Amino acid sequence: MSQFPKNYEPKLNLHETESAIKAVKDIFERELSSALRLRRVTSPLFVSSGSGINDDLNGVERPVSFPVKNMGEKRMEIVQSLAKWKRMALADLHYSAGYGLYTDMNALRPDDDIDSIHSIYVDQWDWEKVMNDGERNLEYLKETVRTIYAALKRTAFCVEELYPVLKDYLPEDITFVHSEELKARWPEKSSEEREKEAAREYGAIFLIGIGYGNPPHSGRAPDYDDWSTETRNGYHGLNGDIIVWDSVRESSLELSSMGIRVDRETLLRQLEIRGTEERKELYWHKRLLSGEFPQTIGGGIGQSRLCMFLLQKAHIGEVQASVWPSEVYKEAKEHNTHLF
Repeated sequence: MSQFPKNYEPKLNLHETESAIKAVKDIFERELSSALRLRRVTSPLFVSSGSGINDDLNGVERPVSFPVKNMGEKRMEIVQSLAKWKRMALADLHYSAGYGLYTDMNALRPDDDIDSIHSIYVDQWDWEKVMNDGERNLEYLKETVRTIYAALKRTAFCVEELYPVLKDYLPEDITFVHSEELKARWPEKSSEEREKEAAREYGAIFLIGIGYGNPPHSGRAPDYDDWSTETRNGYHGLNGDIIVWDSVRESSLELSSMGIRVDRETLLRQLEIRGTEERKELYWHKRLLSGEFPQTIGGGIGQSRLCMFLLQKAHIGEVQASVWPSEVYKEAKEHNTHLF
């Protein structure tokens, strides 16, 4: 299957692309941290196996692990994301309500299917913020999404100022839709097809309720996002994905996954739903259940995904160094495109 649109030609050459990648990252990082009141911190590349700190993503992906010689062959895992580590860090670093942290997260996900938007190497801004009392609701989630989208719009404006060939085609506002609404509207379509139709129609959406249902719209581990709390109209979930319409690929593109995090009650409920109640005995889960962690909201925003989108690239390998099948390198060359 082709990974490049027919007649695709990159709008920036290789050297322009490298400069533009830095510009996108610098601008968006500044906009995001200022808008959400986030401080940058250093984060781990690996964590202890069996601690419960690593992100289980959809619950089935295998982390890369290795033994450490000078620690009695104790095994470590390359992080898959820092969803749970960030919340622990906010507690250990004594952050106040209304403030948070962000970090450059680098992960390996060797079980991901490699294609034009997926790589086994994942780079994203992972962020987490301590919430005030009374903010554990859908309106606060939407308010935070609008703040992030505004930072994205400001970044797109700056990119167009620097590179006029890269026109900003994002809509002024992001549209909120629930995964159960899409299922009711297009019951015959798959989850990916429903996302594509909604993104095409609205340009930019926040798809609420990722992880709830039988089957769910998409998988979510039970121990970070709250995807089971009932909100309104019988819908569930205080989490979701920021998804935009990618005019280069003529498809949807997820830029961010985020949500209000589980509290004690929600964690116990979601572990039971997923049949993983044994996780209650893990280090991280014990700390949450004992009340050591603050209530937080957080997520991850793909760095290479954002660069790919704003620089109007057809393949994530145009903005990120990873590994690709030999036929993909061949196809890229046919489109006068360099993959890192």
